[in-house]
Amino acid sequence: MGSETFIQIILAILIPPVGVLLRYGLGVEFWIDLVLTMLGYLPGIVYAIYVLVVQ
Repeated sequence: MGSETFIQIILAILIPPVGVLLRYGLGVEFWIDLVLTMLGYLPGIVYAIYVLVVQ
């Protein structure tokens, strides 16, 4: 894991959609994470970290 991924994960914990936005832009992953974050902060964090680490 590089320093870029580390920064994205830190942003994903603080503001989940921003971490995903940096990697994927305004793609499907961003919109899913935005909706999950609006429904609940924790689901947004979990999805953002999953997307950044696994994919």
